[in-house]
Amino acid sequence: MTKLELAQKIDHTLLKPDATAEQIKKLCAEAVEHRFCSVCVNSGRAALAKKCISGSGVKLCVVVGFPLGCSVTKAAEAAAMAELGADEIDMVLDVGRAKDGDWGAVEADIRAVRSACSKQVLKVILETCLLTETEIIWACQAAKNAGADFVKTSTGFSSGGAKAEDVALMKQAAGGLRVKASGGIHTFQEAMTMIDAGADRIGASAGIAILSGLEEAQ
Repeated sequence: MTKLELAQKIDHTLLKPDATAEQIKKLCAEAVEHRFCSVCVNSGRAALAKKCISGSGVKLCVVVGFPLGCSVTKAAEAAAMAELGADEIDMVLDVGRAKDGDWGAVEADIRAVRSACSKQVLKVILETCLLTETEIIWACQAAKNAGADFVKTSTGFSSGGAKAEDVALMKQAAGGLRVKASGGIHTFQEAMTMIDAGADRIGASAGIAILSGLEEAQ
């Protein structure tokens, strides 16, 4: 794998609530320099990030309903981000409804966001550390039924992050949807473990370290 091929699998991410404007600018400059697929930011920083990456070819990825997934404003937030010019939307699954087994409500929630950002790539964050294997399978099916493009492992803000076995299960259960692994991926080897398990995209704040690891391995 070339450095560019790996970079194009990485969403360069900064989602900490205390992220400053200068840190967002730095994130964007790094993404442009290293040609990452996207920068992934909270909606409150989306306008700044959009300005910083304008004309670079780096995509703008924005999280909605983040990090808990239990808000009723996800579709409105997604619509606002689509209007602003986001290329990709990462929404958080309504985990509580999933634990209830109310898959109709889970699917309706995803479908509402899908309708609000019909031209954007839509990823559904499952928060796999909170779900059983059966619930992961059902969540993937709900995402597929609702028209999502990706299922994603984790927010990075809960009790666990990406695991290779969850990525493999999601790849099998998602029925053609792509898989994004995120949460706790810090090194080239960890990223490759996820890619080997079936991940199409990696969400990480350690994108530069991951690329450096590739160079060291060659």
